[in-house]
Amino acid sequence: MSPVRWQLLIPNMAILNPKTRRATKGGLAAAIFLSAVVGIIFAGESRNTIFAGRAGAEYHRAQTQFQSNTNDPAAAWQFARACYDFNDFVMNNAGCATLANQGIAACRQLLACESNSAPVHYYLAIELGQLADTKRNLAAFKMVREMEREFKTAGDLDEHFDYAGPARCLGLLYRDAPGWPVSIGSRHKAREWLEQAVKLAPDYPENRLNLVESYWQWKDREAAGNELKTLDALWPSAQTNFTGEAWERSWDDWSTRREVARKKLEETAAPAKSPKSAH
Repeated sequence: MSPVRWQLLIPNMAILNPKTRRATKGGLAAAIFLSAVVGIIFAGESRNTIFAGRAGAEYHRAQTQFQSNTNDPAAAWQFARACYDFNDFVMNNAGCATLANQGIAACRQLLACESNSAPVHYYLAIELGQLADTKRNLAAFKMVREMEREFKTAGDLDEHFDYAGPARCLGLLYRDAPGWPVSIGSRHKAREWLEQAVKLAPDYPENRLNLVESYWQWKDREAAGNELKTLDALWPSAQTNFTGEAWERSWDDWSTRREVARKKLEETAAPAKSPKSAH
């Protein structure tokens, strides 16, 4: 199962992770046909082109599987996941909204007759986040409460799904959402849920990376440094546990983010140069 790469897509929320819209907009190299979606542009870089091709192929596979059995929970959430993954390579709101709505519809259709599927609740919340990004208005913030409910429901049903995905996503939601009275943002809740994700799945790099980045964002440099050291220690074993084509894009993302975090911490730790020493 390919991993979910969560990025919170609510307008006006501060995004620390550099993975939002991973496809670079410079240089047109490939385009994959997607029914009812226009303006899909892929990066010229070879790795992004490969990732885009895989995401497109998986989208069509999952769509066919779901259409052949719309009452299958696995088919529903796998299609929603494929919509989410492919959405990373769509460069306009219309295309993003189309994919998000397809994933949402699949999840809602399944939940209408089977409400106890943790993966379906989980991906419904994620797709709501995708759709919210296309709204750019108050409607987006109204979706945040539903996202919160769906992630909590998914966690109640299976807190270990997607390597503690419900806790991880709740932590990011509370971290990046505006605070009261506009929305539900809360540093205390964010820290609680992100640390809970690490407790549930301590060897999953995404969970620890989120903590490193969050501690940095909260100016807790010591905690960020300690968490990065822990991440470095588990890195070799993680590379043997999360292997294969399905994980290549995650490793590409994780490696970049780890080095960005390391550079920021090193710059912070380095003593400031005096005016005299600068000459």
